[in-house]
Amino acid sequence: MLLWVGLGNPEPGMARHRHNIGFMAIDRIAARHGFSPWRARFKGLVSEGMLGNERIIALKPQTYMNLSGDAVQQAAAFYKIQPAQILAFHDELDLVPGKVRVKQGGGAAGHNGLRSMDKMLGTPDYTRVRLGIGHPGTKERVTGHVLGDFAKADQEWLAETLDAVADCAPLLAQSKPEEFMTKVALLTGDRKDGGSKNGI
Repeated sequence: MLLWVGLGNPEPGMARHRHNIGFMAIDRIAARHGFSPWRARFKGLVSEGMLGNERIIALKPQTYMNLSGDAVQQAAAFYKIQPAQILAFHDELDLVPGKVRVKQGGGAAGHNGLRSMDKMLGTPDYTRVRLGIGHPGTKERVTGHVLGDFAKADQEWLAETLDAVADCAPLLAQSKPEEFMTKVALLTGDRKDGGSKNGI
């Protein structure tokens, strides 16, 4: 059994924010693979499904980003899931839009959702799926960037990236992160320049 967490903020007006790409990814995975309807549990929304032989508990904390760890800790305790069995989908400033990387452990890099998970789980030793949203260029513009809606020009690469992540999700369930990243890159053209396609 694995716990997959999408990070985001629950306000309806925030649904299209760049900061909510983690929610978008977990929603797309649940829909693509026929997971159960979302229901309220553990200070969040939970959906369950199977990817191959692996049972997946999908969680969207409804606590706001900086308290996401509360919901994750409650769900992990209930299902007796260890940090090594937890995977978090989150926005990543340090990757160009549409770039997807998988990382085991590491620092929070200023991400309040990851920081809260680290605190509540007592360790950063879980897997992160880093979903690139690009950097606005200066530190002063970061808050407005992450808490702003995706632009109209972003919609094509965003949809392609979310579809690719959902299509390739079974590889994550099989603990094949390198294969997952390779296949996502092939499906999206391995974005390197802020959203346009480039061959590998």
